[in-house]
Amino acid sequence: MASALVGPSGSDTLPLQGIRVIDFSMGWAGPLCTRILADLGADVIKIEAIQYPDWWRGVDRRSVYVDAHMYEKAPVFCVMNRNKRGITLDLTRSEGCALAKRLLAGADIVVDNYSVDVLPKLGLGYDMLRTLNPRLVMMSMSGFGANSAHRNCRAYGSTLEQGSGLPRVVGKSDGPPVMSHIAFGDAVGGLNGCAAVLVALVHARTNGEGQFIDLAQIECMMPFAAPWIIVQSTSRKPPRKYGNRHPQFVPHGCFRCAGEDNWIMIAVTSADMWRNLAVVIGRPDWAIDASLMSAEARRDIEDVIEASIEAWTSTRDADQAMAELQAANVAAGVARLPIDLLKDRHLRSRAFMQEVERAFVGLHPQPSMPIREGERPYPIRAAAPTLGEHNREILSGLLGLSDAEIAQLTSAGIIGTKMLSEDDLARTKRKRSASG
Repeated sequence: MASALVGPSGSDTLPLQGIRVIDFSMGWAGPLCTRILADLGADVIKIEAIQYPDWWRGVDRRSVYVDAHMYEKAPVFCVMNRNKRGITLDLTRSEGCALAKRLLAGADIVVDNYSVDVLPKLGLGYDMLRTLNPRLVMMSMSGFGANSAHRNCRAYGSTLEQGSGLPRVVGKSDGPPVMSHIAFGDAVGGLNGCAAVLVALVHARTNGEGQFIDLAQIECMMPFAAPWIIVQSTSRKPPRKYGNRHPQFVPHGCFRCAGEDNWIMIAVTSADMWRNLAVVIGRPDWAIDASLMSAEARRDIEDVIEASIEAWTSTRDADQAMAELQAANVAAGVARLPIDLLKDRHLRSRAFMQEVERAFVGLHPQPSMPIREGERPYPIRAAAPTLGEHNREILSGLLGLSDAEIAQLTSAGIIGTKMLSEDDLARTKRKRSASG
């Protein structure tokens, strides 16, 4: 294992250059964690299988989908797995598991977000791996953790959001619980997981001791609901829903601007900001009305205030409204459509979007990692790997396998570069059953 952890400031050395990560994760949470490590220079080796590739490539196993290589065209997979190398190994076969162990013996970090018993049942649990590599940092990113009453429950980002309490405190006051459909649990779990493995890596480099991190993604969601937990614990009253409004700030919301689907967000957080807003929207009388200086007082006429704001915003382009409000020191921002971000002035001024070329996809934009050391973001060095793209590079160059050994692994279906369709899987199972 290499000894470098942090590259010298101002050099071309990336902070995690020399760190090797074995990535057993799929979807968003685990791949986001390992992508950050890869963006920072770690050598991340993503392990999939032609039988069970990352489900963010798509779960359609019809021959028409597979033969058209649609699993190589999934945008979310491409964004979450850049800067990584990719290898395929059937971990249910002894040969594939043995090769995984050889990779893990020389690694610094291993990450998975399977259900808690998947890797242990394959002989790749921490108790086994620590005997191969005492300095290995291993993180399991299951939904509820290994030591939980819900350890065997299936979990996705949306179900984790439900378990955090968030759906009961967002949305309209008279409406049912609301799901965001953004799967916050995945993104927040990935960020927490990355922080956890980096802390553990520092410990391993300092003391020579690896460790097992049992990260429960549901617990990463708790800070979102913490304010409501505290409020209800002290007041004994159920939390109130505010929709786009806010429990402390008035006015606070999203207002229609001129055009087809243009909106602006406005948040007034102080008396000075309220006075400035009142002047801008043509209500100077409100700016000098002492009875409206507190948010509590303005709450009584919140409907009237919001109507006056929208009467002003509806005559202006959203960017124009934002410029006028910001010039008056009023917090405001355009509610952008996702496609608008490709030409966003702020993001362009920061060189945030980078163009990436990838097989089956072509040239496409990707967001940079927001962490940066200087004026420019860390470069995206490589597109997401195609399925099994680096099989030979890793098996031969890293593990020293011969061409004949690699050919045998391919023939046996332990490695490969094409996802198996439903028909392929059925034939493979029949063949293995017939051979005993």
